[in-house]
Amino acid sequence: MARIVILGAGIGGVPMAYEMKEVAGQHHEVIVISDSPTFHFVPSNVWVPPGWRTAEELKIELAPVMQSKGITFIQKAASSIDPDNNQVILADESAVAYDFLIIATGPRLAFDEIPGLGPQGYTSSVCHVDHAAVAAEDWRKFIENPGPIVVGAVQGASCFGPAYEYLMVLETELRKRKMRDKVPMTFVTSEPYIGHLGLGGVGDTKGLLESALRDKTIKWITNARVDKIEPGMIFVTEVDEDGHDKKKHELPFKHSMMLPAFTGVDAVRHVKAQGLVNPRGFVLVDEYQRNKAYKNIYSVGVCIAIPPIEKTPLPVGAPKTGYMIESMVTAVAHNIAEELSGKEPSHKATWNALCLADFGDTGVAFLAQPQIPPRNTTWSSEGKWVHLAKIGFEQYFMRKIRKGITEPYYEKLILKLMGLTRLKEKGE
Repeated sequence: MARIVILGAGIGGVPMAYEMKEVAGQHHEVIVISDSPTFHFVPSNVWVPPGWRTAEELKIELAPVMQSKGITFIQKAASSIDPDNNQVILADESAVAYDFLIIATGPRLAFDEIPGLGPQGYTSSVCHVDHAAVAAEDWRKFIENPGPIVVGAVQGASCFGPAYEYLMVLETELRKRKMRDKVPMTFVTSEPYIGHLGLGGVGDTKGLLESALRDKTIKWITNARVDKIEPGMIFVTEVDEDGHDKKKHELPFKHSMMLPAFTGVDAVRHVKAQGLVNPRGFVLVDEYQRNKAYKNIYSVGVCIAIPPIEKTPLPVGAPKTGYMIESMVTAVAHNIAEELSGKEPSHKATWNALCLADFGDTGVAFLAQPQIPPRNTTWSSEGKWVHLAKIGFEQYFMRKIRKGITEPYYEKLILKLMGLTRLKEKGE
């Protein structure tokens, strides 16, 4: 019997556990290690500050559903990995041995890289549901004493969608409260242009998002390096296309949310083993999601290393979106199953992206096949249907987590009709 350990219980880790157990069966042990007792649906965090959701509504207790699926759940923080001895070391200094390890930790939020950034500084965050709950308190104070809003993503960030969503959700909320006229809004991003998204744009995301900002009278600064943040003031340097300083900006704010850059989590990025992670602490994987140095270690989600799409004036990372992560999960489950039967792994994730960006009462959707260019398919669209579709997807995905479901046949069929599959055909 093999012991398969999954480190992390988020968007990648929990579906990984369900699918791995389904594929491996009862003859092999699946263990999940997480520092949190709950799963939380990160894409809906942007709805928490304005009160459209509570933090508790986005959380699901993991122990009961894991037990019902025959998965061992260990609710403890991991302090390190010992890949030479096939062990995960926990914070209480106990060790969990593994035959296969799947790293699905998500990222460390590198607020410390910019003075004053983040919940411990002077800006809010929607990267974690608990951060979003704190941001909700800040928003309530803001409503009593409104002023300028600054939202965006700093240099080195790789997840830009939530910044656009949060900006537009707040704009919608202000219009509902008939307060929009009291609140100047500015979007600040390290992207070379609006709608780049770390992907070089998808379809007409540049035109769609620029049009949305103009329509809502929102100013923007691209190629923006955030130098520091002080109470009520963000100091930004705008650079030119060669990365040279072009213009200094001092942006006052009463409420701000700036997405940080990511690194690997401490338990992974500080591992001394050669070849496991890159300098930022992200796990190095091959086309089968397997680490080349340690063949029994796989990784999925935001914690894997992906090079930037293209050279940009400021560092801009490549995002790892939801369906892209689900395709990684399916590939890993099937590859480990092959190894358990004495075969070499052969399954490759498609890394297709299907994204819904909610703008409060409308939104933008895009499809990229694959997410990393060059692409076979590129498409983007906008409309009120996107807002409704994201609400529906939230409820559907959380139901899957509660029920321990991976990919139902009807989901697979619908996505296949759209040309989306999780695994590449053999030979691709």
